[in-house]
Amino acid sequence: MAHNYYDTLGVNKAASKDDIKKAFRNLAHKFHPDKKGGDEKRFKEASEAYSVLSDDKKRAEYDAYGRVFSEGAAPNGGGAPFGAGFEGFDFSDFVKRAGFGGANGMNVEFDLGDMFGDVFGGRSTSSRQATRGRDISIDVELAFPEAVFGAERRVLIAKTALCGTCKGSGGKSEAGEKTCDTCNGKGQVRETRRSFFGSMQSVRPCTACRGKGQIPAEKCATCHGHGVMKKQEEISVRIPAGIEDGEVVRMTGAGEAVAGGTAGDLYIKIHVSKHPLFRKEGANLVTEFPIKLSTALLGGEYALKTLDGDMTVKIPEGITHGEILRVRGKGVPVSGGKRGDLMIKIKIDLPNKLSKSAKHLVEELKKEGI
Repeated sequence: MAHNYYDTLGVNKAASKDDIKKAFRNLAHKFHPDKKGGDEKRFKEASEAYSVLSDDKKRAEYDAYGRVFSEGAAPNGGGAPFGAGFEGFDFSDFVKRAGFGGANGMNVEFDLGDMFGDVFGGRSTSSRQATRGRDISIDVELAFPEAVFGAERRVLIAKTALCGTCKGSGGKSEAGEKTCDTCNGKGQVRETRRSFFGSMQSVRPCTACRGKGQIPAEKCATCHGHGVMKKQEEISVRIPAGIEDGEVVRMTGAGEAVAGGTAGDLYIKIHVSKHPLFRKEGANLVTEFPIKLSTALLGGEYALKTLDGDMTVKIPEGITHGEILRVRGKGVPVSGGKRGDLMIKIKIDLPNKLSKSAKHLVEELKKEGI
């Protein structure tokens, strides 16, 4: 991620909230991964910058310190427990004024995350943090008609998925649950550190029971208690009609699973094969249609193979090179059950060489001013 949020959004440090919002909207519209030509990395950078600069408290912290402490990170960086970056700082006066001890030398036990959480806007270390599985991406090749009319594909992917036996619980359902031995059913674990003014405690979610306080009485034999496992999974992917080459379809929750949390997303990048006759222009299909000079002058009928099947094209007398015949409702499906049009661009094939009789006929036409 970019280190300078102002540069990421393309605004200066004095930018107003409206300027920041406008800059983010422009970048989000340009780089959204669901759009053709989108850039997921740039989109995430812009989103992170906006989340900080649009919040007065976070922006003030960023302007003052070059980083944000309101996300729960300690001022010494990373996700270290509060107090890890304050070695050498004397808390004695603060503790005495707060009434936590003093001359008697009594032990002081308190939750630093709860005490200082409001000061830095962070969450208490005792709060349960939601976990999310990884996003994954795949590429799918489509034939041109599939991209026009839409399609359904079944793809086989290897990923971390919930165990099919225990459904992610990690235990045998018939065995039930029991109190977690690590946290004694509290879902939290207190860690005590000795310091110059007494015992200092921090609180974190219990990793053994994932903050639930209960664990399976007997582990699942399939996943060995993990709740998830690597396996191949067949997924049905619905491709919308009219999709463009390079576009990305996102399937929420179809990414990798994580026990006790939510699954990531699956991103499907579409690659559309070229068609020998047709190309897409918005909701319309366009094809170039060659005809003879005699047909251009006298008119006629031709058979044309379309994506909907064979059809007859009527060529009017005196049609010109480059003229377009429009067949309504034979293009790309759009919202509301409607479709774009089929655009037939006329291309008159002129002979490279004329016979004597053909030259004579052309000379006669020339005499008549044609």
